Amino acid sequence: MGRRLQRRQITRHFSQQGCHINVKTGHLDTNEEKEPNMTAHTDSYGLTLSTQSETAANAYRKGMSLYSTAQPGAEAAFNTAITADPDFALAHLSLAREHHVHGNGKAARTALATANAAPPPETARERSHLAIMTTIISGRGDDAFTAAKAHLADHPRDALIPSTCMGVFSLIGFSGRAGREAENLAMSTLLAPHYGDDPWFLSNHAFAQMEAGMLNEAEASITKSLKGNPSDANAAHHRAHLYYEMGETKAGYDFLTEWLSTYDRKGIMHCHNSWHAALGALALGDIDEMWRIVDTDVDPRSGFGPPLNVMTDLASILFRAQHAGVTVTPERWAAVSDYASQYFPKPRLGFADVHSAIAHAFAGRTEALGKIITDANGPVADLVKTLGQAFKAIAAENWAEAESHLTPALPDHARIGGSRAQRDLIEYAMAGVFMKQGKTKTAELLLATRRPILLH
Repeated sequence: MGRRLQRRQITRHFSQQGCHINVKTGHLDTNEEKEPNMTAHTDSYGLTLSTQSETAANAYRKGMSLYSTAQPGAEAAFNTAITADPDFALAHLSLAREHHVHGNGKAARTALATANAAPPPETARERSHLAIMTTIISGRGDDAFTAAKAHLADHPRDALIPSTCMGVFSLIGFSGRAGREAENLAMSTLLAPHYGDDPWFLSNHAFAQMEAGMLNEAEASITKSLKGNPSDANAAHHRAHLYYEMGETKAGYDFLTEWLSTYDRKGIMHCHNSWHAALGALALGDIDEMWRIVDTDVDPRSGFGPPLNVMTDLASILFRAQHAGVTVTPERWAAVSDYASQYFPKPRLGFADVHSAIAHAFAGRTEALGKIITDANGPVADLVKTLGQAFKAIAAENWAEAESHLTPALPDHARIGGSRAQRDLIEYAMAGVFMKQGKTKTAELLLATRRPILLH
């Protein structure tokens, strides 16, 4: 009954934007057959914007460029657009999205409400865009995905919409569906002809390719992307992933170290790209440098980043370091456990919940860990429960029990979200559990099957 009520509310929202959503197909129909005749500005992809203000249009384009390349300044640019044209709904909406990805929920909701209170945009494309993004920012992404795909069939160059669908932190990435790497690549491949050599799109296409194992194709795409825009923090991130997937640890570490030296610490990708650098330092055996990066750029007391990245990256690097034999103090585990409790107090997102479970397990917070295991919900609740139990057993050095919980999680742990480079923590955990039980050959077989590049 609750689900039907929610769908009626969503349908009413789309209707208010001048759109009708077919609840059977998910397609958006509009009350307007043609775009109005108007002299208007366009976005960076040639799509009409419902503003007559040149200042607003210029600021909006600048804001979207900064947003899409993970550079600071997008919020200020969107505010400039809003000041120039307070009725520019998409400027308010994009400001809401900027707050949303930074984890600023209250500010996102305020900007979103203003976007929907503004005069409806004059084009069907913008009204559909507004309706879809409203459901996403409001936390109803599952209901928006089908509509987003229908929207992209008509407006494939409406770049903000595919940016919410593609990638590992996205509607596809957090869907909980099996085979999401193939689904992500399929969408990226379908959109590719519409973007040509656009650097932003090539970066995302490269990530989809490498997550699906197409490393040579990904290298060509990301090389072209970075040539077109070397300052794109997302592209630098994807290049780092490719180095990781190809086992080129030193090259990846050197690339990121140099690239980060000129990246603003307030950039949204600074924390996560620093995590990649710390991971490289750990793999190269430079433990002092690993801790320097962690303490300066990943730890929330000194670094900067969205809560999801901060918590998962910190829990991950601490586990990997301890797993490699590096001493991790109880104070470090307590700090990340406290942060997880503050920002992710209730199980709701599988990727965050699994990393929270790691933090709580090694901090000895049995009550917080038990809540995740007991209250896990959503499309990957099964994996959250079993992985929570697995890391609880690992922290207690109950190796056989840990093996029994990790075994069913191995085949489809991609469902929890995150990249291959993030999720191989689970595979390394299993290899370590095998080693602790004297099952060396089994551990080697696991790595040969799941991470063969490490054995070369």
